[in-house]
Amino acid sequence: MNNIEEIIIPENYSLIRIDKALTLFYPNYTRTYFTYLIKNKKVKINDKYVSPSYIIKPFDKVDIEFEEKEGEEIIPLKMSLDIVYEDEDLLIINKPKGLVVHPSNGHENDTLVNALIYNNKELSNVNGKYRVGIVHRIDKDTSGLLLICKNDFTHNEIAKQLKDHTMNREYYALCDGNILENYLKIIGKIGRDKNNRLKMAINTENGKEAITHVTVIDRYFKYTLIQCKLETGRTHQIRVHLSSIKHPLVGDSLYGGSTVLYNNGQLLHAYKLSFIHPRTLKNMSFEIPLPDYFSDVLSKLK
Repeated sequence: MNNIEEIIIPENYSLIRIDKALTLFYPNYTRTYFTYLIKNKKVKINDKYVSPSYIIKPFDKVDIEFEEKEGEEIIPLKMSLDIVYEDEDLLIINKPKGLVVHPSNGHENDTLVNALIYNNKELSNVNGKYRVGIVHRIDKDTSGLLLICKNDFTHNEIAKQLKDHTMNREYYALCDGNILENYLKIIGKIGRDKNNRLKMAINTENGKEAITHVTVIDRYFKYTLIQCKLETGRTHQIRVHLSSIKHPLVGDSLYGGSTVLYNNGQLLHAYKLSFIHPRTLKNMSFEIPLPDYFSDVLSKLK
């Protein structure tokens, strides 16, 4: 199944060719790839097919049907998986920090998907061969629990739980500064940053609804250890929301986080995952402790 996305060209965007513009919105893909899509009628602007040389204008509506090119095989990656749970329908992986979830430009052969294939796992095909088994994801430098689907039935049912918010995902995070409230509910629509396409941002015009629940666990001199519970699952949601209230995650230089205490990516760990098993209808819940790299930072603070 091909993935279809819609974007609206921002008002302040430069007048450039559509094939080049799309690489700014989606930096994980190349200009050659978008030229391929445009020529094969997979891109529409204002509901009409265009050529790669089309010059974009503010408020153009762009519909993109992402397609996998035939003949590009995924190379298995020899890697042992930290499997927390497995049955005939799904498995729960403890993803290590630094591992990309699925292949993209610059990470074609060193991802979790490559490792799943090496380990001969049966995987769902709902999202295409480059995202086999993947129904949700966590960032490269975020560690923790990830649910992998072994068949399309499980994938579709878990996707419904993600959509209606019956799947529960909780994280530990260390952020800059002292959050004074013991509990916060952060609400802010998230979309692409107008000035930096590598980032997401609060975007009240074109963003999608996003809600994060934050509970303070401990306060240190310049930092706060928090628990974050996602009500929605937007790209970089926790990172964007914490940055928007002036408490970016420690180590998250992309969103303004400090790097004095830790400088190897955001301190964010997906420690809890709860859902209803699609086949047995039983309530499932899994928790894992903080990884050593995170615990070592907290030990220094204490």
